Amino acid sequence: MPVRKLLSDVYEVGARDWSRRLFDEVIPLPDGTSYNAYLIKGSEKVALIDAVDPRTWNQLEENLKRFSNLKINYVISNHAEQDHSGCIPDVLRLYPEAKVVTNAKCKSFLMDLLLIPEDKFIVVEDHQRLPLGGKTLEFIIFPWVHWPETMLTYLIEDKILFSCDLFGAHIADSRLVLKKEDNAEIVEPAKRYFSEIMYPFRSNISNNFQKILDLDIKMIAPSHGLVYEDPDFIINCYKEWISDRVLNKVIIPYVSMHGSTQAIVDYFMNGLKERNIEYQPFNLTVADMGKLAMAITDAATVVVGACAVLGGMHPLVAQVVYLYNLLRPKTRFVSVIASYGWGSKMLEQIQSMLYNLKAEVIPPVLVKGYPKENDFKALDVLLDEIAKRHKSI
Repeated sequence: MPVRKLLSDVYEVGARDWSRRLFDEVIPLPDGTSYNAYLIKGSEKVALIDAVDPRTWNQLEENLKRFSNLKINYVISNHAEQDHSGCIPDVLRLYPEAKVVTNAKCKSFLMDLLLIPEDKFIVVEDHQRLPLGGKTLEFIIFPWVHWPETMLTYLIEDKILFSCDLFGAHIADSRLVLKKEDNAEIVEPAKRYFSEIMYPFRSNISNNFQKILDLDIKMIAPSHGLVYEDPDFIINCYKEWISDRVLNKVIIPYVSMHGSTQAIVDYFMNGLKERNIEYQPFNLTVADMGKLAMAITDAATVVVGACAVLGGMHPLVAQVVYLYNLLRPKTRFVSVIASYGWGSKMLEQIQSMLYNLKAEVIPPVLVKGYPKENDFKALDVLLDEIAKRHKSI
């Protein structure tokens, strides 16, 4: 992508990765992604914020070379992960007098990950400022978004918050700025990004969120996705996503090999409908795991529909239970509805994998073979228990 002017002497010079479909070799990217980098030209010094993923170095290099007689004094590293920092060594080779400006923890990571020598760093503290001449950067330590060393950079005069991964979205787009009238377009990709990457650290985000609210912000410029012309919009979305509020909704990730679990799930969904409880099933053989993560973000209850393979849970169930545990959702209640043939240790396995959860476990329903009258009665008991608990919230 070409150089794009954001404000006077503030430019976006990063890269668009239109065809990438997997991030960290696990996260689906249906809309590609971007690696945003921002060049800020003061009257005395020039700073580059972030340095793109190595696979797109050619885009950043080409954009920097578009500026005649450019001298970069500082490379600001908000986050050490390689999609933000991977090309810092290349930038330093192109501009050998530049120094890497970051916090102490990020410095340590960059030395380990990218072998940047120690004498190339300037270490900053929380709220420390860096003057460029008519433009001043303030660094805000914001740990665990989503690594322990993350920080944000605030351009004081122009009131721009360079938020790194916070408020980002995996989306490749020819636009630079999301206009206020187009805010609705970003909700799904931003929530998907939050659910897949930020959600396990929502308490850390909440604990530090006042640092953002204390700022006078005109624009938010994340490292992935579009720049927000209306910063209050995405800030308010995050306030909701990091809150403890849950919806009157049950998420049902399930697998059925021979129809028994499917019959259980179908009966269960009809029972939820009769009790005025919203539900969303995810057949794990075809489910978009990003959408499942989004759905889990604010649902009151998750009920896993399992079936047995060689006496244990189906591998797809194991995958989603592992993911569910990693996300550490604010789900209030969890249960299992499952079928088996000759034997099963599914319940013990699932329970052992959910050590991060603080949710109440409602007694599961385990069916031998195809569900029978007594099994449907047991499902009714589970449905009534869920309905009763949902009324309490």
